[in-house]
Amino acid sequence: MTTPAEAPVLGLLDGRPLPRTGLDRRLAALRTGPRAAALPAPGSGEDRQLARWVAQVLLTEALCEAVAAERGLPVRPGAAPVRPGAAPARLDQQAAVELGSITAAAYEGSAAVRAVCAEVTADVEPSAAEVAHYRARTERPPSAAPWRLALPDGSTFDAAPDTLPLALSDALRAAPPGGWVSAAGWTATRLATDPDPDPDSDPAPDPAFDPWTVLRAAARRAAFVHWLDHARATRLTLVPGLEHPGDPAQPDNHHRH
Repeated sequence: MTTPAEAPVLGLLDGRPLPRTGLDRRLAALRTGPRAAALPAPGSGEDRQLARWVAQVLLTEALCEAVAAERGLPVRPGAAPVRPGAAPARLDQQAAVELGSITAAAYEGSAAVRAVCAEVTADVEPSAAEVAHYRARTERPPSAAPWRLALPDGSTFDAAPDTLPLALSDALRAAPPGGWVSAAGWTATRLATDPDPDPDSDPAPDPAFDPWTVLRAAARRAAFVHWLDHARATRLTLVPGLEHPGDPAQPDNHHRH
């Protein structure tokens, strides 16, 4: 069995061997970085999986550097890597999940990956039907203004009509302000004074929120993942010991429950 430490090269890009020196540097930086205590014990199966994961990040960066050069994108070769924990671009949690951990790490740490992503997905747009569906599923009708209610013990509280038992809200709506009603086991009156705005209530919808922008970003991430999977399959060759960490054929890929 070839282990990550014994793998002679990082992998092959278009049949050309890539030196593994970058992997050794990246792993050493992680081992001396601020999160070193959270890393698996050296020599363990989890440590070998970490090496495989970092190798896939580096191969993704190398692949996108090659594509950027081929397409004349304004990215300086070799300028991508940054020290661990100091990525120049930060993805939100949803975007990172959609890209997958390897691609997300490469995207955050490599200007070439970001440039290629923008280039190959520039024409991807959501359809009008997708935007309409998203809008229908996410937009909520505005809530009715809350009522200020009083109870027989003298206490008061604010409640939106649609949060009250239906029988009680119907009775209060039919009664004049200040009139006492009993329904659904409650006795209450609706005060004429409007309640003060609740600072903890849901904010008004953001007029700048654009479903098209949200869906475009998601669609472009999905398109980039599809493009990158194809590019990896056709241009990269993995070597024994630095297989994909999720490859079921490699000996450290197993689940414990």
